[in-house]
Amino acid sequence: MTPNFFKESPFKTLISFHKLIESLEEIAITNVDYRANYAKALLKEIEPFPEFITGIENLDLIHENETLIQYLLADLFPTALTNNEIKAVTIPFQNFTFNYTERFKKIVNEAGVLFDMAIRDFDEHQFYVMSCTLILNEFYGQKIDFNKPLFYDIPNKKGIMNQYRILYNADFLEIIATDKAPKLSQDDIDMLMDNYDDLALWKEKFPVESWILKGFGIAILFDATTESSISKLKSNLLKPEREQIALQENFESIFRSIFKIADLRVGVIVYNAEEDKFVKPTLNDTSLTSFILSTEEEVPCKNALLGCSFENLLENNKAISISNVEKFAHEPGNQIFGSHLLNQNIHSCIFAPIIKNGMLLGVVELVSASPRELNSINASKLDLILPYLIDTVERYNRDMQNQIEAIIQREYTAIHPSVYWKFRKEAQKYFQTQTRDYIFKEIVFKEVYPLYGQIDIKGSSNHRNETVKEDLKNQLNALIQIFDNQKTKTNLVLLEQRKFELQSLLKQLDSPLKADTEQQIQLYIENEIHPILRNTKTDSAGEILEKNYFESLDEKSGMFYHSRKKFDNAMSIINKKLASILDKKQAEAQNIYPHYYERFKTDGVEHNLYIGSSIAPSKAFDTMYLHNLRLWQLQTLCEMELEHHQLKYSLPYELDVTSLILVFSSPISIRFRMDEKRFDVDGTYNARYEVVKKRIDKANIKGTKERITEKEKITIVYSHNNEETEYLNYIKFLQFKNVLEPNVEQFEVEELQGVSGLRAIRVKVSNKNSDETQKNFSYQDLLDELN
Repeated sequence: MTPNFFKESPFKTLISFHKLIESLEEIAITNVDYRANYAKALLKEIEPFPEFITGIENLDLIHENETLIQYLLADLFPTALTNNEIKAVTIPFQNFTFNYTERFKKIVNEAGVLFDMAIRDFDEHQFYVMSCTLILNEFYGQKIDFNKPLFYDIPNKKGIMNQYRILYNADFLEIIATDKAPKLSQDDIDMLMDNYDDLALWKEKFPVESWILKGFGIAILFDATTESSISKLKSNLLKPEREQIALQENFESIFRSIFKIADLRVGVIVYNAEEDKFVKPTLNDTSLTSFILSTEEEVPCKNALLGCSFENLLENNKAISISNVEKFAHEPGNQIFGSHLLNQNIHSCIFAPIIKNGMLLGVVELVSASPRELNSINASKLDLILPYLIDTVERYNRDMQNQIEAIIQREYTAIHPSVYWKFRKEAQKYFQTQTRDYIFKEIVFKEVYPLYGQIDIKGSSNHRNETVKEDLKNQLNALIQIFDNQKTKTNLVLLEQRKFELQSLLKQLDSPLKADTEQQIQLYIENEIHPILRNTKTDSAGEILEKNYFESLDEKSGMFYHSRKKFDNAMSIINKKLASILDKKQAEAQNIYPHYYERFKTDGVEHNLYIGSSIAPSKAFDTMYLHNLRLWQLQTLCEMELEHHQLKYSLPYELDVTSLILVFSSPISIRFRMDEKRFDVDGTYNARYEVVKKRIDKANIKGTKERITEKEKITIVYSHNNEETEYLNYIKFLQFKNVLEPNVEQFEVEELQGVSGLRAIRVKVSNKNSDETQKNFSYQDLLDELN
């Protein structure tokens, strides 16, 4: 295998067997003949190679003397174990090995000639720092625990990737300082502990090749594929439900084992991105605590308590390590947070972000009462634990969101995104208090400007009545025809009576349809006529008429549903098409300024908009946004009118529409009605707006019997001169764009009950361009889209 050393190291590496040779020299002077003779013979063999003692720099010498080195290492690599042990000579952390056991050779050979054996997730930065910590522990009496698990990922002959855990034996290594090695103070060591990521600093304190690493190490591998795979499987199969975290002692014992710190304590806080706050997890089991939020339930991320310390965590998603809190507390800007930690007997700590898909979910807190126990070096061990914490916190957040959603759905209703934040805030308060006696506050938005518009099916009630009458007439005529063709003599008198009654009902339909006429005819046919038809025998001609009749009945109503079905389908198609335009355009309009929007399908499509600073308190409001939204509303109604104009000739039942906008310039308040699960205007003065909304579309032009709305025209109802000026400017703009026709009508609206002084502008939507680009709708395609 080709040697692959890291380019830079604090060590100048010399492969040497000097410690092993010293051991052989001691054996050579013993009284045990066979051991002494063996040692003497081996020492004589290596006499021509003084580099075996002084240090080998030319690696070719190793490859040229493989057999001799194998004899030299025989006590460490027993032949009896060569097919069982996975072992080789190495330099710790370097991708350099030789003198393999037979099992190791087999594994490497199966991996193939293209395989390059390298330690998993171990780069030059880690190598350099880990090498420096060897020096700190050996020469400066530090007890830095850097021993995180290292693995080789080696494929077998089937291409399956196996994971091998690496253990190092460094008994035959020696670290020697050179003249280039600077002397380090305790302040230097403390600085290094707090700056694991600053590689330049480490190279300054430990210059390249300023120390000599002399000797050799032994790498011992064991197959950890099963354990590693199980761990991955556990991560993937973690239950989605939120589970109570176990007792604090059990939870912390895992961390203590990993970090080898007896007094280690663990805490967790959750990050609320919407409000930029840190929040304590609301768990029934209060055993899991927080040291950042020791007395508070939540704290803004910009709070003075945290100072500038958390900027690195929030902005760069990097862990904060403080190895000496007392020293940290004396630095400018850290006094408040440092004192907060010292008051809890915290003298070293790590705060690590819990991140999923680039989003901060929370922070895990590791604290110790001893200085320097926790530092930026052993903080890297959290990489082993964070995947599990990420899943745990993500499940907690998901479960909390689901519960909040359930609370909103139960206590309120489906909520528009623009006002959802306020409902969510109230639901979150309920969730965090976890008390059954919590009283929900009413949701009120004050000082909002309303916009109302509708596009209505013209004469929908009359059309519906006419189609009902047509279906009833066709059904009665079909029944009369059946009775006329009855050839049987059975119940002849009764048949004549029923025929007379059917003819009488048919005659009634020449008059305006009453509210209960349809129901009366339906009950009569079901109870009196259908039993006769099913129980009376007739000839073949009569049977065909009866069969055709029953096949023409609607399965649900048991009545003829031909003309009305065409009308209902036409209504549904119009409503769906126009509503889809409104919904799409409204989503775009949210970019103007966030506002509340609701839409209703009746005999047409109505919509309410409310805009104001109380709906989006985080954004500055200006009436410019209101005027923008009014122009958007007018343009959108024009587009809906054009869509209907292109659509109506393809409909099974031709229907016209009228459009209306109600202008109301005074701000109002809207309140969510808990009993009705919907928003409504708040207060008696604001109720005037609702009265006008409900009555205006049926109003007439003052002094006439003509409705203020007319097909293919948009009617704008207003009260004040400034509103008239505003909308006339919008109309001029849309006339310039050939959306509206030149003629503009202006008139007064008749007095409504309790409301007077309304005026209106009416203008026709231009269909010239749309006629030139007429869309070809097929009725079947429209039905398919509807279904």
